[in-house]
This record gives sequence, C-alpha cells and structure tokens, in this order.
Amino acid sequence: MSAPTPVLPATLDQIRQLHDTHPARPGRPLVICDVDEVVLLFLAHLEEHMGRSGHRFLSHEYKLTGNIADSAGTLLEATVVRALIQAFFDEWVELQKPVPGAADALASLAGAADVVFLTNLPGAWNREGRIRTLTSHGMAYPLVTNSGPKGGAVAALAAGRSAPVVFIDDSPSNIRSVRDSHAGSTLVHFIADQRFFAGAEDIEGTGLKTHDWGTATTYIRQVIGG
Repeated sequence: MSAPTPVLPATLDQIRQLHDTHPARPGRPLVICDVDEVVLLFLAHLEEHMGRSGHRFLSHEYKLTGNIADSAGTLLEATVVRALIQAFFDEWVELQKPVPGAADALASLAGAADVVFLTNLPGAWNREGRIRTLTSHGMAYPLVTNSGPKGGAVAALAAGRSAPVVFIDDSPSNIRSVRDSHAGSTLVHFIADQRFFAGAEDIEGTGLKTHDWGTATTYIRQVIGG
C-alpha cells in the first residue's frame, strides 16, 4: 500500500464550496463518479482526434503515455502526449457523447445516494463546457475538478460520511489512490471501451471491474442498500 494522497488546494476549495451549497448528509450514501470513459466516451473520440494527424494507439494496454505513436510509428514523449490531450479536450469537451446507460444508471442511483462527479480535466477553462455537456446528456450532478491521483479528494468528499461511499473510475492509478487514502470506499473499476477494458489489469481491493452500467448499477445498489 502507498501513502495516502493529499488533496490539492484548488480541489479542496471546490469541495468546501460544494459542501456549502450541498450540505453533506452523513447518513446518506455517496457515489463519487469519474467522467471520461465512465459516463462520457473518451478513447473512441481521442482515436478520431489523433487520427487526423496520423497518431495512433500502439496497443489496447490501458495507458496513454508510452502507448501513442506518430504516423512513422515513433513513440510520443510524455510532454507531447500531454499537449495532445490538452488539445483534445479544448476541442472535444462539448462534443463528447455519453456512455450507453450512464445517465439512466446515475438517475436511478441518485434516488438512494448523493452523486458527485470528480474529474481530472485538463484546462480549468474547460470546466463550464464539461458541465454543459453533462447537463445536456441528463447528468446534472455537482462536479469537482482535480489533477493527478484522486485519493485525497475522495477522502475530503467523504469526510464525516457514515453511510457507504462508492468510487467509480477508469484509471488504475486513481483506483489505487482511493484504496490507499480512504479505506471506507467501495471501488468500481469502469472502462466503457471493451477493447481497453480487456487489456486492463485487475487491481487488488476493487469490488467490481466492468464496462457495463447495468452490471455496475446492480452491484452499487447492493452496496448502498437502495
């Protein structure tokens, strides 16, 4: 196990504002949900975006850095990948389509739990666009933006919560971060793209690994008792 992940000051400020506008209810379950490749399509859109300039994934291994090459097959350096991802979100943040079943699943869960989005979104200027996109797809839940591992943010969101807390994310590093930072969270590893889902590792401590919102909803309802 790694050391707990601290919460970033900018993220903590958002969480404090959220608690001011939506006071935490300790006895009500909390579902903390990622956005990209969980409720909004990401990898398929990224492939389309990269393809315009000849970039491509080298494999369906679940990573970006070390897995994207240019038209000549040369592996992109980490700084280039970061710039590519930033350019993607600047163009696509209001174009992303929903993951099938996500909106209905969260609406169902929201009847029994508080739902909050926790997203790593490059570019603070893209936050409002992301909110508009989620709202347009029927997912108008509070949103907190973060950068890097999410363990500290989840611990802050769940502070004082006596009811079950469920964390849903596609990133192995975020799953591990929350596992090591908030022992009370039930972890759901969700990757919508079935190609990359098949190539993703199994992570110790995960309650469920799935690419299907029907399966996820059934499992989460068992956890939260709704």
